[in-house]
Amino acid sequence: MISMPFQWPQQYRAAVCSPVELAGSALWFVFRGTDLLVAEPARLPRCASPAELGLAAQRTQYLGVLADEHCFAAEVGIGLDAPAGFAWQGLRSLFGMLDEAAFALAGRALQIIDWDRTHQFCGACGMATVARASERSRECRACGLVVYPRLAPAIMALVRRGSDMLLARSPRFPKDMYSALAGFVEPGETLEQCLQREVEEEVGMRVCNVRYFASQPWPFPHSLMIAFFADHESGEIRIDGVEIEDAQWFKIGTLPRLPAKISIARRLIDAAMGEMPAT
Repeated sequence: MISMPFQWPQQYRAAVCSPVELAGSALWFVFRGTDLLVAEPARLPRCASPAELGLAAQRTQYLGVLADEHCFAAEVGIGLDAPAGFAWQGLRSLFGMLDEAAFALAGRALQIIDWDRTHQFCGACGMATVARASERSRECRACGLVVYPRLAPAIMALVRRGSDMLLARSPRFPKDMYSALAGFVEPGETLEQCLQREVEEEVGMRVCNVRYFASQPWPFPHSLMIAFFADHESGEIRIDGVEIEDAQWFKIGTLPRLPAKISIARRLIDAAMGEMPAT
């Protein structure tokens, strides 16, 4: 199965360099840490710059054009209060409140701002880096190192056995919540090799018939989730006791608390439910 849960609308054009002269207002994604500035009801600010709202931006990044509006990301100091009529809200809480394109662009903005903040200095020689105009990157003029926005790929695997699906819970999960297995790709691994390794490490099983489902940028802070279905091949549940504290086979009628609908994990589980009999 191949799923396409989100595609950028045709009216969005990504870009790195802002117009030389920008007339009028733009759409701004202003962050204080990981919180986004919004007005009620979940409306993004439109202004020439955050300074119009009384906010001094520590850094800004041009994002491109969405529906004929120029879009920017900005970061302000942690201690700043929101301007009158606005509030700081966590990005996850805005899922379903912002439209899909704006929410996705907010996720991109958060990742780019986080990367820009954490790569002001060269990781090789320690000298200051500068932004390059030709692409989204920063360069060390002292040693020549070029750094790009960080992306950490992680696989997600929903293992199925007939009408059962394997769900597990991490000690970090909210109370009683279970989800599909997941883990980060290691250097030199393919996605399929990572999936096989994670399933075997976390629950002691072998899987087969791996099928791609969909991917999702996960800006908390810089992951790319790549989700798959897989069929149980051999082995019984044997949890590792570190990453996983419990794992069980569930039928549709006995499912536990599931992840929020914002996540690809939930879409993966919901898709499986649509294919499996409720027995």
